Amino acid sequence: MRTKKALHPDAPLYFPDHRKPVSRRDFLGLGMGVGGAILTGGSVLGMFANPTKAYADLSSDLQALKQQCGIAVQGAGKIPFICFDLAGGANIAGSNVLVGGGGGQLDFLSTQGYSKLGLPADMVPGATNAADPVNGFINSELGLRFHSDSAMLRGILEKTATTTRAGTSGTVVPSQSENDTGNNPHNPMYAIAKSGADGSLLTLVGSRSSDSGANSMTPPEFYNPELRPTKIDRPTDVTGLVDVGDLFGLLNQSDAVAVMESIQRISDKKMGQLNTHISRNDVIQDLVRCGYVKSADLADRFGNPATLNPLADPDIVGAAGIFSTAEFNSDGEFQKTASIMKLVVNGFAAAGTVTMGGFDYHTGERGTGELRDLRAGRCIGACLEYAARRGQPLMIYVYSDGSLASNGRIDSSVDGRGKGEWTGDNSSTAAAFWLVYNPAGRPLLLGSTVAEQERRQQLGFMRSDASVETGSSVAANNVNLLVQTVLLNYMALHGEQSRFAQVVPFHGLGNAASMDRLTSFQPIFTG
Repeated sequence: MRTKKALHPDAPLYFPDHRKPVSRRDFLGLGMGVGGAILTGGSVLGMFANPTKAYADLSSDLQALKQQCGIAVQGAGKIPFICFDLAGGANIAGSNVLVGGGGGQLDFLSTQGYSKLGLPADMVPGATNAADPVNGFINSELGLRFHSDSAMLRGILEKTATTTRAGTSGTVVPSQSENDTGNNPHNPMYAIAKSGADGSLLTLVGSRSSDSGANSMTPPEFYNPELRPTKIDRPTDVTGLVDVGDLFGLLNQSDAVAVMESIQRISDKKMGQLNTHISRNDVIQDLVRCGYVKSADLADRFGNPATLNPLADPDIVGAAGIFSTAEFNSDGEFQKTASIMKLVVNGFAAAGTVTMGGFDYHTGERGTGELRDLRAGRCIGACLEYAARRGQPLMIYVYSDGSLASNGRIDSSVDGRGKGEWTGDNSSTAAAFWLVYNPAGRPLLLGSTVAEQERRQQLGFMRSDASVETGSSVAANNVNLLVQTVLLNYMALHGEQSRFAQVVPFHGLGNAASMDRLTSFQPIFTG
């Protein structure tokens, strides 16, 4: 029988047993959809252009007005949040992040169960590994345990420094969701914004032109049309967020800011003269006074295009960058990831989703899935490393619409790495996970005993045959509650879990004791 070759990560997937793609999400799940760029001119009065001077400070009187007008400075004081939506039904459990029984990640499944997750008997987590007799096939460098030959892990390790890994930990959640569909309400960005997260330039960004900014939907109870994500999937989308006008073509940045400050003061004086004719209510204040203050403030902070441009950031691209110039220019997924992380990690946006297509990779061999997981890992690792270089905490959430399974047949090719071939969709093997980076050191799990900490690092569990135990957590068979669990843990990182019922009065996570059992980490950031 002729051996099947692994497909390139950008090659589309064709299945005779699948219906033909008819929607944007269908094309994306099979790797046939490529994001098109749009330019968004989201500025007040169009007062931006090419400056020649570095950075100007607003005058003290406008700084005071800036606070009165509620103009965000950087992320509203919340932890940056990035989602990875792996469209099509990626493998997460077992071959990538370890998932076990009721005792946690190290409560190993049966050999048959791991076979369904693509791991042969000689590569299960508890097997002897001649290459690493101490750790076997378990890697704990990121706090959250991965299979040592996980393609995602290899990609993450490739892009992160040892110190970055030492400040990282995470949680895995076994949770069923429907296969091959964007109708799963997986995306939590609106929920993150509801908790108070915001950006200094805009609130939400996503790499898809959809209400969620992603492949999967947002839970309808969180949807807010005012916060619809701005589509960002390449550097020109980021630099296009600020619309440069003629003022900067005539003046340098410092002079342009001074001009706009003067305009504000003149306008404010005129408003005082009109006081006998017009009631100076909040509407007029917002439209006039705060409008000019915001124009001056945005010019002050974003008048230099290099402030936003990922290509101009030496931490992202170049000899010392996370991506080499060659790999960045040749891979749209790296450009997409860099654009989102540039905005989110720097506080220009509160949260963003990177959607990656083509993860419905049950192609009857293993290599295709390995190569796509590897690239996803590189993108995840890039975000962690960029946060570390910027000295910012970061929460990354990774999910997919459904999952897949192996029939145990081994792919011994170079790309197959001696693992089980992916042969079909299987929602019962699905899981999601998040990673948290803390510049001050690895986040600490809640719990006074090792056993309790183990259970908090894996919320819910799988049966020995590698099927999600649907009664193991409220999120195990309810994607809406999975999103609520993500939000609860995001708020807990700020020490705000006591506010959860106030922010989400319609929640379904139970009483305070139940919510405590769904919380993984001690707070890492308050303020």
